[in-house]
Amino acid sequence: MEDDDLVNMYRAESEKSIKEESEQRINSAIPMKERIRLRSNSLKNLISVDPKHEDLIPSLLERLGPVRSALDGHGGGIIIKKISFENNGLINFVLTLNGSCIACGAAPSTLVGIRYDLENDTEINEIHFDQELLETFDELSKEFLISQTTLVFKST
Repeated sequence: MEDDDLVNMYRAESEKSIKEESEQRINSAIPMKERIRLRSNSLKNLISVDPKHEDLIPSLLERLGPVRSALDGHGGGIIIKKISFENNGLINFVLTLNGSCIACGAAPSTLVGIRYDLENDTEINEIHFDQELLETFDELSKEFLISQTTLVFKST
């Protein structure tokens, strides 16, 4: 077996294990019936019908993969700073983190995971993050986020 094959095999096993553990943690905290309801919500309908957007953040969180477990487990979450629509009806969000996620050293990876998971939703066009969030990071983290990721930070 080649070294690259071995690395890929371990990577696949790790990803599977992380996903399974994440699902178990979330399932122990939120009833499956509620998770299904949130996952089936149309984000567009939630935005247009409910001015308070009470189910919007829980519905966004339900669309996250293993990064959701990290947010929940570390006492963090997301806040919607801005919502806009493209001409094709797809949604653009500007998000920020709250809770202990702001000070966490893993926050850059969390942001990448949030963007990846949410931009895979058929109703979402783009996920951007609030410029103020970028300013909470130390200089090394800021430089990493700007130069090594494709994340976009916008003023709201």
